[in-house]
Amino acid sequence: MNQKSAVIGVMPLWDAQRESYWMVPGYLQGLEQQGAVPLMLPLTDAPRELDYFLESCDGFLLTGGQDLDPAQYGQQDTGLCGETCPLRDRMDRYILTQAVERGKAVLGICRGLQLMNAAYGGTLYQDLPTQHPSPVSHQMKPPYDRAAHQVALVEGTPLQQLLGVSSCGVNSYHHQGIDRLAAAFRPMAQAPDGLVEGIYMPHKPFVWAVQWHPEFSYRTDGNSQKLFQAFVQAARGERL
Repeated sequence: MNQKSAVIGVMPLWDAQRESYWMVPGYLQGLEQQGAVPLMLPLTDAPRELDYFLESCDGFLLTGGQDLDPAQYGQQDTGLCGETCPLRDRMDRYILTQAVERGKAVLGICRGLQLMNAAYGGTLYQDLPTQHPSPVSHQMKPPYDRAAHQVALVEGTPLQQLLGVSSCGVNSYHHQGIDRLAAAFRPMAQAPDGLVEGIYMPHKPFVWAVQWHPEFSYRTDGNSQKLFQAFVQAARGERL
């Protein structure tokens, strides 16, 4: 008998200028490559609708997108933020906290990592070049399916055990990042300038996030494939 496919709820990307949803194909294709069925959610903060997806989906992918509203981590906008989407902030936060409470698998990517940290009491650098200057390239030029810098993997963490290496190359396209890590999380990966770029929630089956972009590198990068594979396996309830 065929194994049941994991249904993964994927947070929508929002184009304010065009008033439209959109999606980077790699989010969906990276999941499909591992046998999952991705389902892009509507942009809403209505609990009735979101509760339906929380019941129906086996896991949730928190995608990239606009900057997080600094109000989400108790700060005022210093003028360094780009466009924000408060509705998306509220939606992602509700899905995240409810999914964690229900024991669902969650993977955050880029903005997803930042939202996860803020939702549990952490803070962000609103603009890395001015608040955390370093020679590390955090805003690479295309193509995005190549390494921009290395990250050191924390020994014994789930990501290090999954990849079986002490460091790996990652792509990088972000101008915000974790400042104070929320107490609910532990670091799994760190850039050469000290920026935390991978986190997980201990004592949960799979609540992970990375600052880099496996959706751009999943076709050729084995580590990106392993990350999506581990997420899908956890959503199916399999032990890693």
